[in-house]
Amino acid sequence: MFDPREKIALFIDGANLYSAARSLGFDIDYKRLLSVFGEKGYLLRAYYYTALAEDQEFSTLRPLIDWLDYNGYSVVTKPLKEFYDQSGRRKVKGNMDIELVIDAMELADQVDHIVLFSGDGDFRRLAEALQRKGKKFSVVSTLQTQPPMIADDLRRQSDHFIELADLQAQIGRDPSERNPRPERERVTAERHVHPTA
Repeated sequence: MFDPREKIALFIDGANLYSAARSLGFDIDYKRLLSVFGEKGYLLRAYYYTALAEDQEFSTLRPLIDWLDYNGYSVVTKPLKEFYDQSGRRKVKGNMDIELVIDAMELADQVDHIVLFSGDGDFRRLAEALQRKGKKFSVVSTLQTQPPMIADDLRRQSDHFIELADLQAQIGRDPSERNPRPERERVTAERHVHPTA
């Protein structure tokens, strides 16, 4: 599915990838992820998208963002939006889809193969648009959770589906590297659905 001569770009929906990996019981080693895909062709860019809370400076997500930023990823963030639903419950929204789509379309003429790390069905139209430009489109997510983390229409539209569980041995972080966190920090991290670096 990969040609060593092709230019590759990775587009990572941070929250979606974290949720999929967590559902499969492992953490992503982002250094290994770059290395694995760098061996498949010429890795031109790796983008990581996430929304940040206003108080993010004190969050467990900040070390990951800083590490990615210094280690080969182009990190794209925006503030989380807080709102109240009709029953008065506080909700948080941090959708990064439009940023990811714009960046992918802008980079399309410089790459041969786009790899999306997300199972969000909203990206089906992106896959279709990139394929019309003659680009290969692969998606990394999982069918091994109940329900599956990948939308069926996105999987069908993609040129290649890569099962995240099959990558675990290559891009999973060694459990011994996991830092035990105090309960308060673990709750904060789960609220933001991201790991620490």
